[in-house]
Amino acid sequence: MRSTRLAVLDLARGLAVVAMAIYHFSWDLSWFAYVDWPVAQGTGWRMFAASIAGSFLLLAGVSLDFAHHLGIRWHAFWRRLAVIVAAAAAVSLVTYFTFGDTFVRFGILHSIALSSVIALPFTRLPFVFAGLAAAFVFTLPFWAASSALDGQLWLWTGLGTPDFASVDYVPLAPWAGVTLAGVAISKIFRKINLWQTLSGLTFADRPGRLTRFLGRHSLPVYLLHQPLLFGLVWTATQIGPEMDRSAKAFVRNCTVSCQGTTATTEICEAACGCTLEYLKSDGIWDQLLAEPENQSLRNRMSNRYSQCLADPKWPDPLN
Repeated sequence: MRSTRLAVLDLARGLAVVAMAIYHFSWDLSWFAYVDWPVAQGTGWRMFAASIAGSFLLLAGVSLDFAHHLGIRWHAFWRRLAVIVAAAAAVSLVTYFTFGDTFVRFGILHSIALSSVIALPFTRLPFVFAGLAAAFVFTLPFWAASSALDGQLWLWTGLGTPDFASVDYVPLAPWAGVTLAGVAISKIFRKINLWQTLSGLTFADRPGRLTRFLGRHSLPVYLLHQPLLFGLVWTATQIGPEMDRSAKAFVRNCTVSCQGTTATTEICEAACGCTLEYLKSDGIWDQLLAEPENQSLRNRMSNRYSQCLADPKWPDPLN
């Protein structure tokens, strides 16, 4: 059977992979305090991250329509879904042991998996239905959000306020709308014969072949690139010249975790800096670095953090 893959789709997915790697490498450099870029909090960085997530979800919708517009291929669909669900579970597990409470509860792979289930029936309907469904999901946060959906149980909906911070959070509302939009766009392109026109593009030069290769293997690249990049930066911290990265990293990582609360970024940064100063004046900072899993030390750190977050005057911890 002749392959229905389009080089332009593999290229688009490959470009999204490259952008993702750039973002994650920047995040790693920030996490280990090599740079002071506001990767986790900066508006521009957040927009960059959102555009990358949106690209993957849009292309997931396009690919879904390509695979099933002539008839749902159930075996292929369930096999692909099982792979994505397993990969999503692996991401949650690994980030739990790496980042603790900020682990990925419902990230990009979780969102792609559930969005694919939602979007699948629309591959067999005219594009207008997928377009209307996309608009419906896009607008849900504006009229369906409720405090009844706060917390962990309904975090996947995106219609409540999560009680956590996470290194990756891509809830269904509004993101499933992007996948539905991908289905609609694919159908429109087919209707105006644009896919047939684009099928003539091969991107056969070396950069094009490499980018298309990344696009064809986006899932394994996604799963492997961040552990590799994170490991490289971590290794550099072990063999590189000494610098006070631990203190910088503590304040930055503490601030990231604090973003899940109602506090502003400025308050979070001040509270985390205050906590660091208390830990040093209490004489437990070096102990905490040597024994990061010591529960007694972690409890003392949490108490100091709560004290700093609650005190609007940010008292000098050395007094």
